[in-house]
Amino acid sequence: MSQRLVGEGRTGHLVWNPRTGETVQLLPATAPAGGELNPGHPDRACEGRVCIVITVIGWSDVPFTDSPLYALAPILNWLDSWEVPRRWPAGAPSAGLPGPRARASGERLWARGGHFGHSQVPGSQSAGPGAVCPDVLLGRAEAPPERERPLRSPAPPALPVVGHSANGERRFAGAASG
Repeated sequence: MSQRLVGEGRTGHLVWNPRTGETVQLLPATAPAGGELNPGHPDRACEGRVCIVITVIGWSDVPFTDSPLYALAPILNWLDSWEVPRRWPAGAPSAGLPGPRARASGERLWARGGHFGHSQVPGSQSAGPGAVCPDVLLGRAEAPPERERPLRSPAPPALPVVGHSANGERRFAGAASG
């Protein structure tokens, strides 16, 4: 994921997988995340005292706050160290693209600072992050516990048997002998 974003000229500061807790920092907080928020429009990632872009691995139609969030506390502590206010000025993001009224008020809300979903950035045409719960992301509420899910993957195919000859050489199934 990180390599793809860099290859596309889209860089966030962090890439976070909330299901595993794996976090990769691509940029220092002092560098702008160019090209990430609004390609072809004013680059909102260059505005304000600090503008940190966190790319979350997930889908906008499945709220990732409906599952446990691993390694959220260290990210919130890091954002606190940059004095990013723990507030969500635009309210909870909705599923899908924001309507015209939400876009019109976005400029005023954006100026307040705090946390925003990509869909709440003025000029954005993104549907992400979807209908996530800001209270969970800001550490004010707990994410639900992990639910047991049945494994739906088919059984892996049997691998060919590899044998050894009397002199210790490996014989591979299907290999020509000579």
